[in-house]
Amino acid sequence: MTKMESIYNEFSTGGTPVYSVVWGPDSEKVLYTAGKQLIIKPLQPNAKVLQWKAHDGIILKVDWNSVNDLILSAGEDCKYKVWDSYGRPLYNSQPHEHPITSVAWAPDGELFAVGSFHTLRLCDKTGWSYALEKPNTGSIFNIAWSIDGTQIAGACGNGHVVFAHVVEQRWEWKNFQVTLTKRRTMQVRNVLNDAVDLLEFRDRVIKASLNYAHLVVSTSLQCYVFSTKNWNTPLIFDLKEGTVSLILQAERHFLLVDGGGIYLYSYEGRFISSPKFPGMRTDILNAQTVSLSNDTIAIKDKADEKIIFLFEASTGKPLGDGKLLSHKNEILEIALDQKGLTNDRKIAFIDKNRDLYITSVKRFGKEEQIIKLGTMVHTLAWSDTCNILCGLQDTRFTVWYYPNTVYVDRDILPKTLYERDASEFSKNPHIVSFVGNQVTIRRADGSLIHISISPYPGILHEYVSSSKWEDGVRLCRFVKEQTMWACLAAMAVANRDMTTAEIAYAAIGEIDKVQYINSIKDLPSKESKMAHILMFSGNIQEAEMVLLQAGLIYQAIQININLYNWERALELAVKYKTHVDTVLAYRQKFLETFGKQETNKRYLQYAEGLQIDWEKIKAKIEMEITKEREQSSSSQSSKHIGLKH
Repeated sequence: MTKMESIYNEFSTGGTPVYSVVWGPDSEKVLYTAGKQLIIKPLQPNAKVLQWKAHDGIILKVDWNSVNDLILSAGEDCKYKVWDSYGRPLYNSQPHEHPITSVAWAPDGELFAVGSFHTLRLCDKTGWSYALEKPNTGSIFNIAWSIDGTQIAGACGNGHVVFAHVVEQRWEWKNFQVTLTKRRTMQVRNVLNDAVDLLEFRDRVIKASLNYAHLVVSTSLQCYVFSTKNWNTPLIFDLKEGTVSLILQAERHFLLVDGGGIYLYSYEGRFISSPKFPGMRTDILNAQTVSLSNDTIAIKDKADEKIIFLFEASTGKPLGDGKLLSHKNEILEIALDQKGLTNDRKIAFIDKNRDLYITSVKRFGKEEQIIKLGTMVHTLAWSDTCNILCGLQDTRFTVWYYPNTVYVDRDILPKTLYERDASEFSKNPHIVSFVGNQVTIRRADGSLIHISISPYPGILHEYVSSSKWEDGVRLCRFVKEQTMWACLAAMAVANRDMTTAEIAYAAIGEIDKVQYINSIKDLPSKESKMAHILMFSGNIQEAEMVLLQAGLIYQAIQININLYNWERALELAVKYKTHVDTVLAYRQKFLETFGKQETNKRYLQYAEGLQIDWEKIKAKIEMEITKEREQSSSSQSSKHIGLKH
């Protein structure tokens, strides 16, 4: 009793009745009502209490969802509201005729139900209403969802319990529209020819997903996989224990999440893998915190929201060397790109500051760069046909036609973007899908808006993935848009096609880069060319490594001299016992230009008693260049001999 008494005293509201209380998602804080106020009280001693006025009347009911971390409140002011966990308002309903007596989240956090006098309403997580029923029940004082999120039970003021089923859910992909007409029946409509198919299931439908020419449906016991080419013969397999809470699709396979685990299946129904990680809680995963591509599964860690787990799709094992992707801030939403090779796979994510970042998923030894792509980004999506990224940025709809530009030439990134005003989408819009060059956006009132972006960048991606560089150049000449040329320039550098890069950079007026590319062409060896292409993209360490591995020590020293990396230039010269005098000579010339004296202790140490002889140094450099040319020509001739044999 003593312990219970101390907790009671700590939570005292000064005599104000508490009508509703609910645990927070992490079970470390509680949310409760106190008159018109909402209070979030952490259980840790001396932790800060969050309190705010939420309604103009007494608050009767609250609920807090563990998947989306959003709060619902209902009050005698006849309104229901949606809040984030910091107490910021996300949705404020119009006043109803009677006080709102109950609210409850569906388990997956996608829907919620609202109860009032003779009223039951079904709403989207963003607040807008799907359906309104007027049962003759009196006030609905409490609402309970079934564990699978398909049914609602309501405790009514007239002494009855009301039951309701969620139907009329709709899924769309290209020219197909699928509607859940009854608990166990779906209707498929092909809008091109108005053909209709009815799909009957043995048990009630719990979850469904339509993408990549396949419809995946989970019932309480089985999973059905339909091809859009044939609706009559689905592939059916039994599910493991637990209700499916999430279905994600990629081109080659799909992911099922239930209370017991995460399971990857092929569209032929073959089980592929089941990734696991420490502290895994599948009940709180959703489409924003899990992402799937043909070769990778990414999952945001709920215990530490700055971390993303990365798994190989084929084995379920951690990707690369098992290193986690770690960010400086909490991550809100993640998305893997869908096309291309595994080694080039990228993940985009939005953090709590609403900054958009991109990074590579392969993590071998060296730390991969996490690069910022944009600010104030609220929602994002990758195209399913090529690696084009779109997002809603504050009041702008932005498309990154080639996000990898940040790894190649960040200067031209703004030239690879498409932007348009997004104020027509109103507050808090959400990108539903990005199929081909069609983007579907849901506004805050629930209405859908379809945007078509230019098809040409997608065609350019296809040409580049097939190494059809001449076709790419022809397409850019036909379209005559700077955006296309900028994308082609970045794509060409990324794929080491400097001839195409030169044409593209010239088309966007980047003359200094054209000159640099020309200078690369004149280099004697392929290693030197590769190193300077890497330098062009800002990969200095990789460029140096290429030269050192090829035994081109002087060239590795020279690139550091050219970049004024004096410490590294001297370090290499001393380590390989060559060209120390060359480094000292260039350093001396550099200081003389600015009228400065040497202060670096290492340089003073090696310069002691050394006379700089420029004629001798020039001869040594000339010898290195000749040696490189000879090595290059001998390797070329040995290749030809090998081919002959």
